[in-house]
Amino acid sequence: MHRRPIARALLALPLILALPAPLTALADPPKVFERQLGNGLKVLVKPDHRAPVLTSQVWYKVGSSYEYGGITGVSHLLEHMMFKGTAAHPAGEFSRIVAENGAEENAFTGSDYTAYFENLASDRLAIAFELEADRMRNLRLDPDDFAKERDVVTEERRMRTDDDPQALTGEQFEAVAFAASPYRNPVIGWPGDLEQLKVEDLRDWYRLWYAPNNATVVVVGDVDPEQVFALAEQHFGPLKAETVAPPKTQAEPEQRGEKRLQVKAPAKEPYLLMGYKTPAVVDAAAPWEPYALEVLSSILDGGSSARLERELVRGSQIASSAGASYSAFSRLPGLFQLDGVPAKGHDIPALEQALRAQVERLKQEPVAAAELERIRTQLIANKVYEQDSVFNQAVKLGQLETVGLGWELAEQYVERLAAVTPEQVQAVAQKYLTQDRLTVAVLDPQPVDGKQLKKAPAGVGGHGNVR
Repeated sequence: MHRRPIARALLALPLILALPAPLTALADPPKVFERQLGNGLKVLVKPDHRAPVLTSQVWYKVGSSYEYGGITGVSHLLEHMMFKGTAAHPAGEFSRIVAENGAEENAFTGSDYTAYFENLASDRLAIAFELEADRMRNLRLDPDDFAKERDVVTEERRMRTDDDPQALTGEQFEAVAFAASPYRNPVIGWPGDLEQLKVEDLRDWYRLWYAPNNATVVVVGDVDPEQVFALAEQHFGPLKAETVAPPKTQAEPEQRGEKRLQVKAPAKEPYLLMGYKTPAVVDAAAPWEPYALEVLSSILDGGSSARLERELVRGSQIASSAGASYSAFSRLPGLFQLDGVPAKGHDIPALEQALRAQVERLKQEPVAAAELERIRTQLIANKVYEQDSVFNQAVKLGQLETVGLGWELAEQYVERLAAVTPEQVQAVAQKYLTQDRLTVAVLDPQPVDGKQLKKAPAGVGGHGNVR
């Protein structure tokens, strides 16, 4: 099945969906309460009393974009090792205690953050805090456990990237699209770096970044903020802060012409991936530009009535699948991406021409008011209904806080989307979707030679990590 790439994808989790049935979206979202402990730990609490549940999340300001050559993949491998125990809670105890309390736990690593979470009943928060505070500073990094887990991650990489032709194309694409930005490195790490990682590398990484003054705790659910702050002070307050020096930004140089690459890999069908250098909220020339790019993405790929599906898949039938993606909330600027698989009887050049024509149309013709209103209404509705999940609410707060934008932006997001005009959509298309900012990757299918291309099972890596 065609899998659309997500800009700066994280190693995510199937358990994200394993939450109570959707609740009614709130017209007036509850207030977020904030407190900073003496050791620098920030605590965010958002009460939501619609069900007696909560999610507790610990977000660390470190991910693959913090890594340098020779140790890529260290953040994700450390995430795996965080489940290997401490002196107080030996290997297996963490998950056993969580399960005995009817809860679930997992973690995910992205380019800009690493996060750990527990979804549990609202009267069990102290259990999550005790366990997370313990492993924030007291992790056992046993050499034998490290060697085994490095093998697990290597196998995860093989199944999810090396043996997945579209994922492999995406990895090569980002390595070419970005000349200096650390976004050119895969979250899971380059094979050679994984091979040479030592347990000492993880110890150094853990000591440097896993500190209370480099973390944000987010709790959303049926809770009282003052009680949450008291528990946070009890369990996290005694932890010692570290001297944390954020990495120097590796600014991406100006691209001076279209880049193209061909990826040869065993595959059953060709695949096209295109990406334009675009700003994020953190560096946009005008504050409305990222929101206009999000609306533009939804115009192209916002459901069955969006342009790519309507005109390229069902209409001209040039593509068997086509998509667009953009992320406004990242630590560094990223890409506006288009991708697709040509339909039978059509080839990559025809699909590329069709996608370029869609981009050109956006530049030449302002989006009709009725189409923009429909797309914008759908996009805003999706964002509003994300509030049905306490988990999704916490993720948005944690993500914004961790990439340096501040959680307050979550409360302004829908309003800023609603303010986007047809002229602004056309303006960002003209400014950013240009040939000199474009990278194009083509998957050239090679004979499979009887080899069965496998999809990794959900549990690979022990945490269900999925690219």
